[in-house]
Amino acid sequence: MAAIPPVCDFGWKAPDFRLPASDGRTLGLGDIAGPKGTLVMFICNHCPYVLAVLDRIIRDARDLQALGVGVVAISSNDVMAYPQDGPERMAELAAKHGFPFPYLYDESQDVARAYGAACTPDFFGFNAQGELQYRGRLDASTRSAGPGNLRRDLFEAMKEVAKTGQGPRDQVPSMGCSIKWKGAA
Repeated sequence: MAAIPPVCDFGWKAPDFRLPASDGRTLGLGDIAGPKGTLVMFICNHCPYVLAVLDRIIRDARDLQALGVGVVAISSNDVMAYPQDGPERMAELAAKHGFPFPYLYDESQDVARAYGAACTPDFFGFNAQGELQYRGRLDASTRSAGPGNLRRDLFEAMKEVAKTGQGPRDQVPSMGCSIKWKGAA
């Protein structure tokens, strides 16, 4: 079922975390934060919304890292119900696509709850002070990738955050599969 997160709560502080990564490390927000900002993405392995634009997510992550923005992806889905989202498969997906960012596993789902993550993909863009400045979409793609010339909403917003510390006031929310919460029917 498709889910749409709420609009950006400007200035909301990024909750800290420490989670295992698909490469065996354990990382926290401070390990990932960039000098110009931080992008925290909630994604998963099986979501058609994520898979349709995974190449664009990777492209934008690389381009943002070049601007001094730290980037991380977190999978928080219930792996009992969705085993394809488990750590082993996460490592396979990250290796297959050459993720330029850490891919973390939120087994307890505490981090997803702390962030108020609603869907995959769900993007949280913070400035250098850890204040939320962007909670919008990657681009106008939906369940399938749109044309290659779509405006890069996430990249443009985070480029502005890296430059000025402020995100755009007009943001279009992301859309994707709902987070698969433990115990949900």
